[in-house]
Amino acid sequence: MINYEKEYQNSRNVCGEPFPEIVECFENYDDECATVLDSGCGQGRDALFIARKGHSVLGVDTAQTGIEQMLEEAESENLAVDGVIADITNYEAPDLYNIVVIDSVLHMLQNDEIRNAVLEKSSNAVCKAGFILIADTPKHKSLICDYFKSVPKVWKIIKNEKNFFFAHKIALVKS
Repeated sequence: MINYEKEYQNSRNVCGEPFPEIVECFENYDDECATVLDSGCGQGRDALFIARKGHSVLGVDTAQTGIEQMLEEAESENLAVDGVIADITNYEAPDLYNIVVIDSVLHMLQNDEIRNAVLEKSSNAVCKAGFILIADTPKHKSLICDYFKSVPKVWKIIKNEKNFFFAHKIALVKS
């Protein structure tokens, strides 16, 4: 397992640029000033890009250095980015978001039970008519698909290709 805290201390752009699929999604997103939760944000490659598009982003990650670097860059550009140092496996989102991004995180979690719990928490943080954007290794694609297919009256799958899974929330779950 990579020690991201150490990696972030050694380099400012460990994970590179946002994936073109995520960029394209935000390039084609019509709403202005969306609220976005970036779960496992690292140094903020997605969060900073999204905030530059005029959206408000909350990034969550366990790596203090990554959060600090993201916030430093956001402040220097006057971007609407907040950061929380927390483990996404037990983090409770404080609000509902227009978009939740889970980029290259699920494969690092210990097991499928934890992955499913993170998918549930993350999907519950999406407001009605919102989106969830997931980028991960193909190894967990069926687990991700199965989770969202189990609630077809709540989610409409809009992208299901190789390492990417995007879904649109079409209804709220009633408790």
